[in-house]
Order: sequence, then structure tokens, then C-alpha cells
Amino acid sequence: MNSIQNDTIIALATSSGVGAIAVIRLSGKDSIKIVNQFFQSKYGDKDLTKVKSHTIHLGNIIDDNRIIDEVLVSIFKTPHSYTGENVVEINCHGSVYIQQEIIQLFIKKGVRNANAGEFTLRAFLNGKMDLSQAEAVADLIASNSAASHQVALQQMRGGFSSEIQNLRQQLLNFASLIELELDFAEEDVEFADRTEFKNLIAKISNVLKRLIDSFAVGNVLKNGIPVAIVGEPNVGKSTLLNALLNEEKAIVSHIEGTTRDAIEDEIIIEGVAYRFIDTAGIRNTEDFIENIGIKKTFEKIQQAQLVIYLFDLEKIKNKRLTLEKCILEIKKIKDKFPTKQLLIIANKVDLVDEKIIDETTKAFKNTPLIFLSAKEKLGILKLTNTLTKLANKGALSNNETIVSNSRHFEALNNAFNSIKEVQKGIDNNISTDLFSIDVRQALFHLGEITGEVTTEDLLGNIFANFCIGK
Repeated sequence: MNSIQNDTIIALATSSGVGAIAVIRLSGKDSIKIVNQFFQSKYGDKDLTKVKSHTIHLGNIIDDNRIIDEVLVSIFKTPHSYTGENVVEINCHGSVYIQQEIIQLFIKKGVRNANAGEFTLRAFLNGKMDLSQAEAVADLIASNSAASHQVALQQMRGGFSSEIQNLRQQLLNFASLIELELDFAEEDVEFADRTEFKNLIAKISNVLKRLIDSFAVGNVLKNGIPVAIVGEPNVGKSTLLNALLNEEKAIVSHIEGTTRDAIEDEIIIEGVAYRFIDTAGIRNTEDFIENIGIKKTFEKIQQAQLVIYLFDLEKIKNKRLTLEKCILEIKKIKDKFPTKQLLIIANKVDLVDEKIIDETTKAFKNTPLIFLSAKEKLGILKLTNTLTKLANKGALSNNETIVSNSRHFEALNNAFNSIKEVQKGIDNNISTDLFSIDVRQALFHLGEITGEVTTEDLLGNIFANFCIGK
């Protein structure tokens, strides 16, 4: 890993392709010196190696008296830069030709193309951020909703890291005393107060449990809440999807069984992303292809956090569908997926009278219903308000620490299991040398989160998912 930091790297930091401007980033001990060789200031002779950090300079990038482009060069000197090294950012015009000419000019001088995430990797290796904060950088770039943005921002600011580091340090202090006891095992002395240690383990266990539980919220806020829209064929599932998306994304037809595959799309409601899945209708059929679609419907319900069951009030009015059958279908879903949140919607309210609405309300007794018309977009606001309430943004709005990274979730679970073993050891008065193994394991897993414990493979897997130039 140390050899990585001996050279200077370069990459396009803005999106590839033509734009008004492009930013080319260099990092490394010699980055300022190398750029200085090809930079000619607009304001007389200027040596970039001697200017102050965090300054911007107007001039030309020149190759053998040939002006490539007029640029703005930003200088960030070690250690006060993103990577902790000398960093130069060149703002040039957004022509792809200009971008490549400048990059190739420096590569000929011995600068190397940066690997994916290598700037952030160097920031981590140089102590500018810990590993969980580095991962939050990638999440921040990928965020596509206010909720996922806020989760990533909270993690990047280091609240989660501080909590983990604090727990690990307290555990490490006691682990040191336990190790000291092992060194004096023949003298039968106790350096670690067992009551105090037991209280600490209970505290760590509670914090880890809270963080583990927060993943259920954090994961969906980060990746979007999957919502399966189910019901009999031709009740308006595709039309409802279109009304929510406010554009024609699904094929709408009056022929039963048109939607034979799952159609997915995403919408942002009150800062939270929802991934709506319109599925094939649930009914008994001899059509082989449609049977495959129905099987996929149950697979999609399994993947969803929220299920919307939709039925057609006009069919109820025309006696082509009974409320008893709808209630039976809902019971089947509840029995098969008892932990799923279920939202029941009566569609085509614009085509029936108050009598049908009253009968439907009575049939469902105390079960909450949303009456709407997907085609006329009546009641859509009530639906979106209900979805917002179900999103459970309480922890986010209260600024609580939320875990959204599956690697962190796994490490927390492993640490929690080790801590439980320590608790058992203390309760059963087993010898110190036995439960000290579990203490070391807990320290190891907590260290994995912040990067105090790393391997080259781990870092490679994490930073390979970054974009080039970050």
C-alpha cells in the first residue's frame, strides 16, 4: 500500500464527455512541481511551487510553446488537501480533445492514470478520513434522494465513526488490563474490575443492537423502498403506476393479463425514493406464460417492504368481482407474508356511487382503505401522504446514527455475537484467557468498520466501486 503513494496520479474529476468546463485532478508529492513545468501565468512569471495553498491561478497550459488551453489552476498543499498530499486541480474548457491533450501531456511526464477511488484511498491512508467516512463519499456521490443524501452526509461527517471508535477504545482499555492479568496468571490477580467490565459489555451490547436495528431503516432510505403493486388483472395497477410516476412507463390495456412481467420504476416522494413494482395479476390461469408472471408476483412481494393491494370498484358494482373474494385474496397475502406492510386501495372511485363506497367500507370493517381513481388522479395525494408516513424517517429527522452500509451491518453483527459470548463468559465465571479471545474478536470487527483493521483485499473491494477521479 505504501508504494501507491510514491507516484503522482491524474484523472478527470468531472463527468466524461463534452461540457462547459472540465476538472482534471492530480495528487502526489511532485504534482505541483510537474504542473508548474507546463503552466504559464497570465500575470508574469509565477512559480506554482512557491504560491500559497488554496489559491487559484489563471494561465495557459503549454506544450513546447503550443498553447493547449487557457485554464484555472487550484493549488492545495500537503497536508491541507483532500488526499493529504499536494493536489492540483486544473479547470479547463470541456472539449474532450482538450481534456485528453492535458492528461496525455502529464502522463508523458511520468504521471500515472489514477485507479478507481484512488484519491479517496490516499485520503484514508493519509489519515484524512477513516474507512467508513471514505465509503460515505461513494454513497454521497450515488445518492439520488434527500434521504439517501442525508444518511451519507451524516456518515461522512463522522458521527458513526466516533461512536464506533469510542466503544472500541473503552473495550480496548479493558482488554489491555485483561491481557495484563494473563501475564500474571500464576499470581491470581485481577486488574480489570469485573463489575465495571460487565457494565461496559452491557452498554456496548445495547449500542450495537441499536445500530444493527437501524440498518432496516438505513438500507431502504439509501436504496429506495421497494413497493409491490398487486391485485387481479385489469384493475388499474399499471394506470396507478403511471399516475404516481406522472408519465407513461407501463403498458396499459383493457385485455386481461397484459402485464406479464414485473415493471419497475422509481419516484421521489418527500425526499424518499420508492421503487414501484407493477406485477402480473394474481389469478388461476392455464396460460403458461401468465403463470410464470404470477409466480414472479409472489417473488416480488417477497422482495418488497410494502405491498399495495389494488381492486376495482367498478367490477364490484357490475358483480364481476365480489368484496368477499378481495378480502380472501388479501388474507392469502397476509398469511403468506405476515410481516409485510399492506396498503389496500379501492380504484375507480369516479365510476361508482356512494352506495358501493359504503358497502366496501363496511365489508372491510376496521381495515384502513384508500379510495382513489388512478385514471383521473383522484386520491393520489392521500396515497403519497400515507407512503410518507410509512417511510419511517423519524431516526433521520432526529439526527440519530443510521447504518446503511451492508459491510458495516455484517461487522456489527459479528461484533455483537462476540460481545454476547463475552457476556456469557462473565456470567458463567469462565477463565479470563477463554473470554479474552471473544474480546479480541469484538475489537477486530469494530476495527474493520473504521479501517483500524484492514487487508489489501478489503480496500481493493471497497475502492473498486468508486468512480475514477474520486
